[in-house]
Amino acid sequence: MKKRALYILGLITLLVFPIPTFLVMWYLEGTSFIELLQFENFTYLKFGVGVEIGILYAFIALLLMNAPVFDKLPVRVETMVKNMKLSVWDCVFLSICAGVGEELLFRSGVQFYLGPLLTSVIFVAVHGYLNPFNWRMSIYGLIVLPFILMISYGFEEFGLWFAIGAHLSYDLVLFLSMSTKFNKD
Repeated sequence: MKKRALYILGLITLLVFPIPTFLVMWYLEGTSFIELLQFENFTYLKFGVGVEIGILYAFIALLLMNAPVFDKLPVRVETMVKNMKLSVWDCVFLSICAGVGEELLFRSGVQFYLGPLLTSVIFVAVHGYLNPFNWRMSIYGLIVLPFILMISYGFEEFGLWFAIGAHLSYDLVLFLSMSTKFNKD
């Protein structure tokens, strides 16, 4: 995938994914754009705890992804990321786009109506990690699901910026560790 396309996809995630949330929450619930962003609820502590949880879970996921069961996956996530030849800046940009855009869509929008459990399962499934035709990928989905549940229930308790911090840092650790600059094999 060319870098330009990657950046376009990142911007779509950041700018377009939240639009349904903003429209539905404004129209049905009377919640403004600013209220959805929960700036009044932002604290460095909540954001920082999210970042710490994301980093910790990313290292756990990386360890588990080295299990022999994943060797026979037709397309490994690490291979896809490695082939993108991401720079550190690319990793940061894509992590911010996914962390902000997806959390606004799923936590602030979908979760409001479906709750944390169902939203978490949908989130993991939409990413292709719960695949009835590929049990190995579904095992990876079961590795990721507890983290997404933590984000979902953490959102209920600590707010949007906790969820963004956790998601952003998880993705950043994975991108950095899988990118060609940092993965020498």
